[in-house]
Parts: sequence; C-alpha cells; structure tokens
Amino acid sequence: MNIKTQDFGDPVFKPYVIKEINGVPCAIIGQAFPYTPIANPRYMVADWAFGIQDENMQAMVNEARSKGAQVVVVISHNGMDVDLKMASRVSGIDAIMGGHTHDGMPVATLVSNKGGKTIVTNAGSNGKFLGVLDFEVKEKRVTDFRYKLLPVFSNMLPADKEMDALITKIRAPYESKLNEKLGISEGLLYRRGNFNGTGDQLLVDALMDVQGAEIAFSPGFRWGTTLLPGQAITREWLLDMTATTYSFATVTEMTGETIKTVLEDVCDNLFNPDPYYQQGGDMVRVGGLQYQCNPTAGMGKRIEEMRLNGKLIESGKKYKVAGWAPVAEEARTQGNKQVWEVVEQWLKTQPNGRIKPRQLNAPKITGGLPNPGYVA
Repeated sequence: MNIKTQDFGDPVFKPYVIKEINGVPCAIIGQAFPYTPIANPRYMVADWAFGIQDENMQAMVNEARSKGAQVVVVISHNGMDVDLKMASRVSGIDAIMGGHTHDGMPVATLVSNKGGKTIVTNAGSNGKFLGVLDFEVKEKRVTDFRYKLLPVFSNMLPADKEMDALITKIRAPYESKLNEKLGISEGLLYRRGNFNGTGDQLLVDALMDVQGAEIAFSPGFRWGTTLLPGQAITREWLLDMTATTYSFATVTEMTGETIKTVLEDVCDNLFNPDPYYQQGGDMVRVGGLQYQCNPTAGMGKRIEEMRLNGKLIESGKKYKVAGWAPVAEEARTQGNKQVWEVVEQWLKTQPNGRIKPRQLNAPKITGGLPNPGYVA
C-alpha cells in the first residue's frame, strides 16, 4: 500500500480489500518493502515511490474502519523490527503479519499504541511455517486472539493436482539443465548467518579465483536452500542462490577507504538503533578480507582492523574487488557475465568434481558480547 507514482503520488495498487470472514468484515492492508529502490536497482522501478508512510497507513486504517471493517490486518514486507515500531505509531491495526525477517516467531508480540494494542507476528521464509491467527470478535471489535506458528512438512502434504501439473509443464523444457550436476559438496552449504554462510563463501571463493580478485563481496541475501555433505550441487541449486534480475558479476578497483565505506554503509543498514533506518538483510559477505565489527558502535565506526593477507588495508591503495548483483544500471550494458556462469565455470574445474568444505571467513565481533544469540 506504500507504492505510489513518483510524479503524482497516486497509488499503484489498491491498498486494501475488505472480505467477510465467518460473517465478520475484515480489512487486509498490504505493506510493500519500503526500501525496494535502495536495496534493488532504481531503474527497474523508476516511476514508483516507496517508503515507510505511517500517516498514509493510518489513513488507510481509518478509511477501512469507516467502511465497516471490524478487524484490520496488515500483511507486511517491512521486517519484524520495523513492524514493531509501526505498530507503536499507528493505531487501529489489530495485527501485523510479516515474513521479511525470515525467522519464524513462535510467540506473538503485543505492542501498545494510543488506540490500544496491536499483535505483531512473523512467519518466516521459504514456506517453513504458516502463521495462524484466530480472532474473537464481540461488539464489532477484537476481544481475544490465538496465534500458532505451524511447521509445514512439505514432503508429507499431497500436492495440489492442478498446481503440480502447471509447475511440471512450465519446468519441462528446462528440467534436464536444472538437474545437471556441477559437483558434489563435501561440506555443509548454507546461506543464513548474520555475517557469512558457507554457501556465500563458495560464491566469493569462485569469484576471486575465476576473476583474479583479491577481495570479493556477496550480497547479504537470506534466501536459498541448504545442501548437506555428500549432496550434488546442481545448476538449480546454484540458480536458487543467485537468480535475480540483476545478477551480473563485476570486478572493480576500490581504494581501502571505499571498501571501508561500503562495509560501514551495509553495517548501518543492519545495526542502526532506529528500526526505520534498518533495511533488512544480513551483512555483506566478504572473501579475502579480514576485519573486526562492533555492531554497538556509532555510524561510521563499526568496522576496524581491515586486513588482507595479514597486512592492514591502506586507505589510499587500490584493490581488485569482485562482486555481483550491482544496483547501478551500467552493469547491464557492460557485457558482464551472470554470476552463476562464473561460479559454474569454477565448479567444473574442481578436482574430481568434489567441492571441499568451505573455510568460513567471518569478522571478529568486538562489541555487545557476551550475547546468548551469538556463537563465536
């Protein structure tokens, strides 16, 4: 509901619908990812404006209530922290149900605001859980609720026949290419981790090796599936880890000062104490470079002790840095290969097709410890 045209501010999509559920009129409001043109290429949504718009959200809630809605639910792509803050600033929302944070929240959080309380939940990503909210409505308002986070055991659920047939039909021309084995992983390959994951380590290792770079960056994406030791690395898994509409592989000369600026910028997107300045995702994954990070420090002061092969990075010296998924429009016109092409080339050169366990390159955390949520 926060997507509007750049020039006139008109809504691009209908901001909400009102549906009658068990005889109760319920308003369902959509909340798009507010940082879409920052976290992704602006040229792909050039005519659209996004953002956190508390006043507009309040207006939509009030409008839905005036049209008879007795229950108001927001389906959100904000992220849990942003949803919690929005719930404290906007009144009249009964519940905010999100998934952007990717972590399922087993217990709902009640947030107080000037109109009462708002339920905030997050069901996680990849269809792992289903967030279920049951409301008790008396005298045209919510008087009680029950929340459950239900695990989805997909291999135990029968597929919908029509949808299964459609998926099979669409995949058929690409099935053999998707299933082609590019190697066998001897270690666990996963993506999720605040600072790095072995799946991303594989990507940066490949980018540096193939492109002759000293350092590599990989975006802090949180999607992608895990491979167990002994499983095949297929082209489908590689695409599952890399397929965006702007996955160009790049090599850039950066000064030490620029490298620090990049790391500091991403770090502030994650650890700014104000949720409205957090853009989600995990920390950019780094290959080759070692550094220290203090998440509790102020803006521009979180990254320290950047080293390459044991030597401190020099502010004015230039370094060859590989990366992928640039948001700048120029990348698509410069003949850059797609990142999966570069990584596939690397996979096919590994001895006997065996991909050794990745040695995780993660920063040393220097602030906010001990923390029960962090394992060094």
